[in-house]
Amino acid sequence: MRNRIYTPAKLPFVLLTSALIVTSPLNVLAETAPLFDLQFQGINAVTSTEDKQQIRSTQSVTINGEKQTINYHRLFATGDQNNGETFGLVKDKNGKPLTLADGSPYICNGTNRGIGSGLDHVSILQKNDKLYMVSQYECAIGTLYLNELQQDKYGYLTVKPNTLKHIDQSSEFGGYVHCAGQTTPWQSHLASEEYEPDARAIEANFSAKTQKSGNFYYDELVKYWGDLSEANPYFYGWVPEVKITPDGSPDYQKHYSMGRFSHELGYVMPDERTVYLSDDGTNVGLFLFIADQKRDLSAGTLYAAQWQQTSAKGLGEANLKWISLGHATNQQIRNVVAQKPNFSDLFNTEQPTADGQCTAKFFAVNTENGNECLQLKDVNQDGKINETDEVIASRLETRRMAAYKGATTEFRKGEGITFNPTANQLYVSMSEIALGMENYAKRNISTDTYDVGGGNHIKLDFNPCGGVYALAVKPNAEMQSDYVAETMAGLIAGEGEEDLSAPNGYRCKLDALANPDNISYLTDSNSLAIGEDSDLHENSVVWSYNLTDRSLTRVLSAPLDAENTSTFWHRDVNGFSYLINVAQHPNKKQTIAPIFKESQAGYLGPIKLK
Repeated sequence: MRNRIYTPAKLPFVLLTSALIVTSPLNVLAETAPLFDLQFQGINAVTSTEDKQQIRSTQSVTINGEKQTINYHRLFATGDQNNGETFGLVKDKNGKPLTLADGSPYICNGTNRGIGSGLDHVSILQKNDKLYMVSQYECAIGTLYLNELQQDKYGYLTVKPNTLKHIDQSSEFGGYVHCAGQTTPWQSHLASEEYEPDARAIEANFSAKTQKSGNFYYDELVKYWGDLSEANPYFYGWVPEVKITPDGSPDYQKHYSMGRFSHELGYVMPDERTVYLSDDGTNVGLFLFIADQKRDLSAGTLYAAQWQQTSAKGLGEANLKWISLGHATNQQIRNVVAQKPNFSDLFNTEQPTADGQCTAKFFAVNTENGNECLQLKDVNQDGKINETDEVIASRLETRRMAAYKGATTEFRKGEGITFNPTANQLYVSMSEIALGMENYAKRNISTDTYDVGGGNHIKLDFNPCGGVYALAVKPNAEMQSDYVAETMAGLIAGEGEEDLSAPNGYRCKLDALANPDNISYLTDSNSLAIGEDSDLHENSVVWSYNLTDRSLTRVLSAPLDAENTSTFWHRDVNGFSYLINVAQHPNKKQTIAPIFKESQAGYLGPIKLK
């Protein structure tokens, strides 16, 4: 989701000169070649007014020298109806459909009808000898729907009539700003809750009389609850999961053991225990969860990354140290959340000095919530601070607690995650290299509000176009996982150039990346799919990045104003492969008559891997 907070006045533009491909030891693939050489036919950048308002896609793919005809196929758009339900219709805690002030249905579609960005991620789940789809919506009142899919003998997918169901989240305090997701190896839908409410600010500012806290998303929840006093900021910012029961019903739960922050994506590794977690915002972290048991995310140990920089070239390189935030279970943390705690139950605070420092009894941190002086409280009130107090704080205030313990909270818009088992590399996209990630000292900027009081671990050149990192993973006996990232380095970077006619004074080159968001490795191939969420390309693109020859191929172009979400590769769905994509909030800002405005889910394919 777009969350650009900088302006030219705050961040003067510096002409970016980094190369498109960032040379790094991590870029060397394993000797084992992929099973499929996969080459999409590229499409040109859009030029006509009509094309700019449409989804355009490649028409063919060549696999091991054999050409196949493919296309983009629409599955559904928000507002479509099925089984008496409406895709994206928002409901309250009692399951009653909500309406807007003009009496029209409250639909989360990102075009000024509902507070948020619209449809974000869809999963294809293979269960009960059927195909199911879960769709999630990135509005303040997080919304989920379940339906079945039909697949014909040629592999084409359509939504099955009379199957759409609203997924009730009231058992877990309702949903909130659902962003990216994953189809897990055990065929469940792993969701996310982004932009967690700042509990400190809400405690200070919420008024029961006005039903306002000053938090845009949180205050919208009054429509869900009726009385916002019934809510609590710690209800939101978790990882939900939807499983399909034998009778085809959704089984929904939140995983409180996995921590609370601005979850963009939880990505499950092949061991079905290790999960990487990206944090979307400014001055955020990178997290790793290792579950106690396979296919069960209800208990485990949470870690936060510390970036130990080894190079500032391009997107930078670093060794990664993983700092433990302790072991927790869903029930342990949910019991605390249900008590509707306040931020002040967890931490004492004091005002930092002008240089961001604190007195001896407080720790200076700098996170999404700014520079703070924190002192952990005796949460259990047993007279001493112990491991249990730390664990509770680490789950309710994960990012703050990570910084408190020395982890890095300087990343800017951590987005997509995917894994390449051929090279044993994890890929993580950062939409921008800015703010806390920048080396302000090099740019001679006197005031750095994003590093003051923090560790200032990341010191890189400003890159408004962002890039994708490769992380080398290895077994780690102490952490009891075969998939622990040890190093992190730039794989491919966007390239910026000065453009005084652009709103920010710069843009990203047309044939290079611009603000990469969702990414997906096309399993067993040489291709990485990279979806953009950018204002610095006129139309956001989905690229195929060839991991062998390091070339970029444009395979899909979204309509004006749309971001590409849900870019996810389904390797084998009854013998066919699909690249899923959602065009979120298309034509949101346009005054000319658009070809379509509703967020739309579809796929590139079907593709037959022989």
